[in-house]
Amino acid sequence: MKKTIYVLLLAISITACKNESKQEPSKAAEAVEAETMTTSIYPESITKVFNAHGGIDTWNKMQTLSFSIEKPTGIEKTVKNLMTRAELIDTPTYTQGFDGKTLWINEKDGNAYRGKPKFYKGLMFYFYGMPFVFGDDGVDYKETEPLVFEGKTYPGILISYEAGVGESSDDQYKIFYDAETGQMEWLAYTVTFGKPEGSPDFHFIRYNNWQTVNGLVLPKSVDWYNYENNLPTEKRNTVEFTDVMLSEKAPDQAMFTMPESAKVID
Repeated sequence: MKKTIYVLLLAISITACKNESKQEPSKAAEAVEAETMTTSIYPESITKVFNAHGGIDTWNKMQTLSFSIEKPTGIEKTVKNLMTRAELIDTPTYTQGFDGKTLWINEKDGNAYRGKPKFYKGLMFYFYGMPFVFGDDGVDYKETEPLVFEGKTYPGILISYEAGVGESSDDQYKIFYDAETGQMEWLAYTVTFGKPEGSPDFHFIRYNNWQTVNGLVLPKSVDWYNYENNLPTEKRNTVEFTDVMLSEKAPDQAMFTMPESAKVID
């Protein structure tokens, strides 16, 4: 959908240029036009949020993202290929991998994995990659009612997906951002995985602790909130992200290959 809009805008731009004077445009003008062409495929509100975090164009240049989070069982490290979305999640008790096609689990030291690998695939990456994950194809944007929390009003964007996009295309998200800076402040999301239909309940995460990594403003920590009547109430817990790495160099594809001791998740 976005690529179609981009081609249409390009065709319009070329036609307009033919009807104008043949005077050679300056490099500065060309740069402004190129920037306008790139960002015009997104609504103004989400573009403002992207720009406040370093820009969607900068994000799209990156190929590798890695980060660690601390859990009761120890450190969990995620490595993600941002182009193919291949993923490796390594923990003290198991490793979960996705090579772009096959999802697998490799248990360690006889520990039986009792989680939901399909649900967990990409989950923490998705929460960490805010707001840039909403620049993917198949995303629809609409304005939504603002969030008012502790006397401050945050404008909102409703995010939904075209049918068949991802494991849970019925999921909905809401970004709430600072009206002045454009910086993302809250995420509201529904959970529909494994359910026959959409969910009316929105969970809430607060994003108010950021760090700059390779020119992009990414979370240093996020706070999960309790909620009532689809509104956040009080903070429940905090998840911190450490050892963050973001690179334009692609990761070694071999790291995502399923070892012989692993089992395929259908």
